[in-house]
Amino acid sequence: MLARLSLPALPPAINLGNALRLVAALVGALTAVVIAANAYIVFSTRGDATSDVSELPHAQAAIVPGAQVNPDGTMSSMLADRVSRTVELWRAGKVDRILVSGDHGSWRYDEPDTMREALVRAGVPGRVIFTDHAGFNTRTTMVRAKRIFQVSSAIVVTQGFHMDRALYLAKASGIDVHGLTSDLHGYGQKKLQSGIREVFARVKAIGDEAIDSRVMGGPPIPISGDDGRVSWGPKPPHGTPPTGGPKH
Repeated sequence: MLARLSLPALPPAINLGNALRLVAALVGALTAVVIAANAYIVFSTRGDATSDVSELPHAQAAIVPGAQVNPDGTMSSMLADRVSRTVELWRAGKVDRILVSGDHGSWRYDEPDTMREALVRAGVPGRVIFTDHAGFNTRTTMVRAKRIFQVSSAIVVTQGFHMDRALYLAKASGIDVHGLTSDLHGYGQKKLQSGIREVFARVKAIGDEAIDSRVMGGPPIPISGDDGRVSWGPKPPHGTPPTGGPKH
């Protein structure tokens, strides 16, 4: 007779109830982390922002984080509203300088120069406008505002859904900061999407601060300088699409 083959014993059947309880525990823990992170950021910045320019103290600079630029080179409504409110700040004498910071990772897409051009068209002198072309996200904008541009006090101009995280990150970077909300329109579906994204972005913000995630460096360009044009950078190559090259 042939010897019977010895087969390995099968693992015990997984208890479905235990598996469901484990999944529920993990979901509960993650939910608790998200809620705690959001609560911490919201409550730590409560009272630091307003929609009324007259309520704000004077600050060294306005910090304007970037937002979407359309393929034809025009500003999205969110970005246009940030620029519009920044002009109000300047005209009210609330800031001495303006730092526009955004994504300019390629010649074909340019948030800071698009904002700068709009400010100049609105009558803001070019010499008071500084541009940060490496503000790829809110944290890099705030860290570089402190490290590169040496901003000590600021008014951040952004929409309400974004304001708490922006203020938290500015404070974490060592900036004495207040905020001016720029909700001049409803923004439709984009606002809903941005609000949902913000819930998880706040968790990431705390994590990035905890590990001190890397931020691009560079030579100092003090915001207290006499001419912000030193930060504007080179002109784009000839033939660059509209988002890459508002003229200097």
